[in-house]
Amino acid sequence: MDIEKLYQTYLQCNGVSTDTRQLQQGSLFFCLKGDNFDGNKFAAQAIEKGAKYAVTDDKQFAAEGKTILVDNTLEALQQLARYHRQQLNIPVLGITGTNGKTTTKELVNAVLSQKLRVVATQGNLNNHIGVPLTLLSINAKDTQLAIVEMGANHRGEIAQLCEISMPNYGIITNIGKAHIEGFGSQEGIIETKKALYDYVGKEQGTLFVNHDDALLMDLSSAVTRLTYGTGQDADVRGVCNAQKLYMTFKLPQFNRTISTQLVGAYNFNNAMAAVAAGLHFGLDMEDIVYALISYKPANNRSQIEYIGGHMVIMDAYNANPSSMNVAIRNLAMLKADNKAVIIGGMMELGEDSEQEHEKIVQLVKDSHIEQCYFFGETYLHTSADKTNIYTDFEQLAQAIKDTLKPNSTVLLKGSRLMRMERVVDVLKNGK
Repeated sequence: MDIEKLYQTYLQCNGVSTDTRQLQQGSLFFCLKGDNFDGNKFAAQAIEKGAKYAVTDDKQFAAEGKTILVDNTLEALQQLARYHRQQLNIPVLGITGTNGKTTTKELVNAVLSQKLRVVATQGNLNNHIGVPLTLLSINAKDTQLAIVEMGANHRGEIAQLCEISMPNYGIITNIGKAHIEGFGSQEGIIETKKALYDYVGKEQGTLFVNHDDALLMDLSSAVTRLTYGTGQDADVRGVCNAQKLYMTFKLPQFNRTISTQLVGAYNFNNAMAAVAAGLHFGLDMEDIVYALISYKPANNRSQIEYIGGHMVIMDAYNANPSSMNVAIRNLAMLKADNKAVIIGGMMELGEDSEQEHEKIVQLVKDSHIEQCYFFGETYLHTSADKTNIYTDFEQLAQAIKDTLKPNSTVLLKGSRLMRMERVVDVLKNGK
């Protein structure tokens, strides 16, 4: 494949598309393949709908003049993104971690956008397809900095995404337990995430590191870094007020208190990373404060919603043992009556699944949260009261309608597969 020739074709097009249902007119369409679909079959349809060219790796779908035949469309997309990155003379900040990477990305974007023209990962496009699409959405003339979120559920994926995006700045939010099944072990998770630090170090770039996290401090020791945290030795120091519903924190060095619209003290580190990044890139503290107090969470992450007379902590986008733990502890710390957890199962934990779900059940018990609704077969093998376990959503819905006390404070959380946001309609309709 002649990457320079493909790049010249890309420059003639109006962006990149991979889905005919969301096709951008004049775009370069990549015929990607998955377990249950073959994008090559849509090459002609893409052209008919307005794509300028289609990139295919199947000769039978190649048409003279309008299609570009390559050996592998996914590899071509990734190589094109890397080549485009090489032409961009801008800093790229990579963000990964077990929990909080999307919220951190959004907060850093909110802060840096006060001064710079920023392109950041949209939604959750943080994988081997989403990262190339993010890079290829960057217009060199209109962009001063890019923020690239990187997700992984198997060994080596962050290293691959770094080779494509070539970050010279990096944030690892934390390294906890998630996707154990794909990584094989906690050591596999650490090794995979650390690849971001290694790449930024190779590029002689700068890391933003949580000073309170001993593991991250150890892993980043050989790289230039700006630290943030609660300790006196942190470059940027903050103090969090964990008792308030919305996360509030002080910056003693700057004599500022920032009241956010984020729920949960666990968002303190995400906000502090944004402060550190903002200071490094030369933003005034006034702009940093404004960005953080103005940011409103979305997509079922750290949101408060008042539904059917209940105060609902909407954190239903996803879950793993680490994020479930801090969410439950946060609920336990709140001064509120009639606390309740409606929590779904956690996926991709492999042989650790039973043990990790039992830990969550025990944490709920230790937190004295009496209203408990455990949804999913993964809880059947735990010590949870069997009357509080539901494997059918209709049963769960009926139980909530029948037994949830009025004016409850509800934590709603679970893995994406559990689709816990469905509970919202149950709460709206009430009994």
